Amino acid sequence: MDDDPSVLKALQRTLRVRALLSKTFGSAREFLASLPDGLPECLIVDLQMPEMTGLELHHQLTRSGIHIPTIIITAHSDIRLRERSEAAGIFAVLFKPLQNASLFTTIDAAARHDAAIKIERGPRS
Repeated sequence: MDDDPSVLKALQRTLRVRALLSKTFGSAREFLASLPDGLPECLIVDLQMPEMTGLELHHQLTRSGIHIPTIIITAHSDIRLRERSEAAGIFAVLFKPLQNASLFTTIDAAARHDAAIKIERGPRS
């Protein structure tokens, strides 16, 4: 999720090359509206977006009992960002421009993490 359409297009193309299914959203509101359609294995969200930042979206999901391994992407290298993200339960922080190898490794780890949590929690009633 990113408010920059060119970033969304590039990210979706990169994920498609790796045969990863993805949906793109231009805002947190758009993503939240899609939740009834099912939860993703992981969420890649830009830190700086209008209306609701990536961290704010993560907080809202968590408060609602929705736990999705979240990868924050940002062009701003703020040392405190890692600390705030870690404290919030963000899975990873990646800096733009994204490196494909790091991105794919992080997505794979997030998907494994999500699968392990689903097994630990058992089927939903």
